[in-house]
This record gives sequence, C-alpha cells and structure tokens, in this order.
Amino acid sequence: HLVESGGGLVHTGGSLRLSCAASGFRLDYYAIGWLRQVPGKEREGVSCHASSGGGAWYTDSVKGRFTISRDNAKNTVYLQMSSLEPEDTAVYYCQASTYWGQGTQVTVSS
Repeated sequence: HLVESGGGLVHTGGSLRLSCAASGFRLDYYAIGWLRQVPGKEREGVSCHASSGGGAWYTDSVKGRFTISRDNAKNTVYLQMSSLEPEDTAVYYCQASTYWGQGTQVTVSS
C-alpha cells in the first residue's frame, strides 16, 4: 500500500515536502501520480512521474513551484512544493496503478 506524509499548515510562500512510501510492491515499476482534492470539487492531477528513467508532468498551476522525485532505494516518491499559495490548499494523494494513499492535508494560509 501507499502512505503519504509531510502535509501541514504553512503561510503563503512557504514550502512543504510530501512523501509517499510504498510497501508490498516496488514503486520503480510504476508511473506515480500526485493528485489533490478540495471538498466539493473533483480530484485534480498535480504531477506524475513515469517509471524509472521517464519524465515528469505538472499541471500548469504548479509548474516551476513543485518538483516530483523518486528515491528507489527507499521505495518512496516525493513532491517538493515551494512558493505555496492558498489555492494549493487540498488533500494530496499519491497513486500508482490501482494503489492509493490515504491522503495528507496541505493548508496554506494567506
């Protein structure tokens, strides 16, 4: 399964690093996605990373501010978030194939 961590409360302009640790399977075999959801809205794709050696994609609103990366030795994927804005407030989920994490709350205060 997948377990996210690293969420929290930050002020506008702050940074957070989310982690997504996998157990029971190897993350490097899969493309990994980070998605986010605000109550009352559909889940939105934020970033994804192809399986090892592949490239990354970011939704326009986070380009230049968020970076997705992997540590295959730790079987973990990260989402480094910088220059956070109140609009980034959401529950963030990681996803690989049919596996989903439980979500971690990110709140950015203005």
